[in-house]
Amino acid sequence: MKQFLTAIIILSILGCQEDQKGYSVSGELKNVEDGKMVYVSELDQNMQPSKIDSVQIKNGAFTLDMAEVEHPNLSFLSVEGYNGNVIFISENEPINFEIYKDSLPTSKVDGGKENEVFYTYLDHLKDLNKRVMEIRTGMREVMTTTRDSAAMAGFQQQEEELRTTDMNFKKNFVEEHPDRFASVLVLTDMMNMGASANEVKELYGTLSENATKSSLAKSLEDNLSKRSATDIGSKAPEFSAPNPEGEQISLKDSMGKVTLIDFWAAWCKPCRVENPNIVKVYNKYHDMGFNIIGVSLDREGQKDKWIQAIKDDNLTWAQVSNLKFWQEPVAQLYGVQAIPAQFIIDENGIIVAKNLRGDALDAKVKELLEK
Repeated sequence: MKQFLTAIIILSILGCQEDQKGYSVSGELKNVEDGKMVYVSELDQNMQPSKIDSVQIKNGAFTLDMAEVEHPNLSFLSVEGYNGNVIFISENEPINFEIYKDSLPTSKVDGGKENEVFYTYLDHLKDLNKRVMEIRTGMREVMTTTRDSAAMAGFQQQEEELRTTDMNFKKNFVEEHPDRFASVLVLTDMMNMGASANEVKELYGTLSENATKSSLAKSLEDNLSKRSATDIGSKAPEFSAPNPEGEQISLKDSMGKVTLIDFWAAWCKPCRVENPNIVKVYNKYHDMGFNIIGVSLDREGQKDKWIQAIKDDNLTWAQVSNLKFWQEPVAQLYGVQAIPAQFIIDENGIIVAKNLRGDALDAKVKELLEK
């Protein structure tokens, strides 16, 4: 699963004069040798971190005056020679860091109203991820030992309930903070988690004008337009892509009375955990007209891992991939930004459900086939 946010919190004191423009970043780094560089990056127009300034560490600390920003933006602080980064929101306020060099994502950030709100969301994500990992650890233990279907169903139900709780938190967050850039980040996460484009678009429409001026907001608007084309009730976009043997396989040729378009990858652990359930549903309903076409987001040069995962997980249905990772054309056509992602279409090619797992997938396929 594509992960979007990691965090750090940091502490220092910086005075702010009334006529001060721009913002500053400062912080402490214990046991880091002087001369190491601290880099500040921000999201560019291509939604990639781009370095915009740097400063050397002196006496275990750093201070950097930054240019005034027109609007808040997602930014990153990194340290030469150390893995990871600190995520923060740039705004025209002093921002202070207390950096833990051996675990940058657990560092501390303090300063600015945007960051105060943002870090309440990051705290929620930390707790959510902890609970998800506990559930998936339990699922893996069952898969490698008893393979108890009732136990697996219980874990899947827990995960679905957690997902619902998370979505409700996100909706409430946006409703409570319509003037904050952090709400754009939350809406982006909602879309990545499979929320309907119409729902996200409606919430986006409640944001203030200032909150929607960033490049991330513009990217979200573009993705919402694409996602609307693959929302429930829309006609599934036609596509074709090569299978492991290099033969072009199309959606049209793979359709049954009910068809699942399954976006996954060999490297995606949540996908691999869900695959046994998809196999079970396929074996149960295939003779009744249920088909699947898998679309892999595996990397170029790792075709062998893709093929081995197909074999190991007993995925006997059509599989295609251009081996372009997140630039997979079919994934982009469907607005997929996180996996696993699934689209269920009827015999007319209309999308009737999305991102159903566990018993929910079984129940929906059964319902559609019995119509």
